[in-house]
Amino acid sequence: MNRLTRYILSPLAFIAIGVFMPACHDIPEYANDNEGNFDALWTILDEHYCFFEEKDVDWDEVYTRYRAQLNPNMGRQGLFNLCAAMLDELRDGHVNLSAPFATSYYTAWWSDYPQNFDERLIEEYYFNFNYRSLGVFFYGMLPQNYGYIRCSSFDSGLGEGNIDYILNFFALANGLIIDVRDNGGGSLTNVEDLVNRFITERTLVGYISHKTGPGHDEFSEPRAFHYDPIGDGHLRWDKPVVVLANRSTFSAANNFVSIMKLLPGVAVIGATTGGGSGMPYSSELPNGWGVRFSACSILDAQRRSTEDGVEPTAGCAVDMDEQAALNGHDTILDFAVDYLTRQITGQL
Repeated sequence: MNRLTRYILSPLAFIAIGVFMPACHDIPEYANDNEGNFDALWTILDEHYCFFEEKDVDWDEVYTRYRAQLNPNMGRQGLFNLCAAMLDELRDGHVNLSAPFATSYYTAWWSDYPQNFDERLIEEYYFNFNYRSLGVFFYGMLPQNYGYIRCSSFDSGLGEGNIDYILNFFALANGLIIDVRDNGGGSLTNVEDLVNRFITERTLVGYISHKTGPGHDEFSEPRAFHYDPIGDGHLRWDKPVVVLANRSTFSAANNFVSIMKLLPGVAVIGATTGGGSGMPYSSELPNGWGVRFSACSILDAQRRSTEDGVEPTAGCAVDMDEQAALNGHDTILDFAVDYLTRQITGQL
């Protein structure tokens, strides 16, 4: 059992029990027709989705409005479109409906915002394509003697040896920039494997709360979870750190930003992240379609929900300037370099 699993296994076990063996109420059976599949979908979310309060959604009203549009003779594409539109009312990128022919996905959590990232711009104008790649990372030394690490995903293991190698490469750097813009998330265990390089003691990093019943307000007391520093024989980083984020920093990457923001000597620069702080879980409709949804709420170390995103450090909100980008400048990265310089020289 890995370090993080011991904190998450119990809540997930409760979720699994809740989804498939609800306690204290009868388990309804739904017909495999349009009405049955629609009602099953609405009920699964009604009893197990964890962010109704944060989303301020009247789920009963949503049912009435969309149920009235249901036609028992509509084809599977029509049913899919209606159900997907209903799920979009939750405004949650973790809520998806999957059929053999399509998967629904709520995109407005990021599509209504500036992208604020251009990987090619950094590769070309900041490194002249002379950067290094290792696993999910690309990295290099900026002229101001700051290390730059781009972490594109937390989907796959980061590798303790990989992180040691990169930190050793930056041993003489005065500061470090970690870029998680456009990082769509992945495993919280991988988040822990990176965060533990920036802490020196057991650190409270958040709270987990799981559903205890079908009511929208039936949750367990938030349970704290901690990260421990990396063990002896591995490298830690004790110099200033800046984390770059944008609206497409989502899910586990959102959690990474929320944790790093509260560590001493760390600033978050860029735009508010995309959120997605719930741990997703999956269930199935009578027709075999899958539904994925946020079923377990994760709070930050100050017991705040980050479902709607993590704001940059005060005074560090900045967007990319499109004209400057045409001239080879990432204004978010430039701001980070200037911030580190002012921090190191005592001008902040």
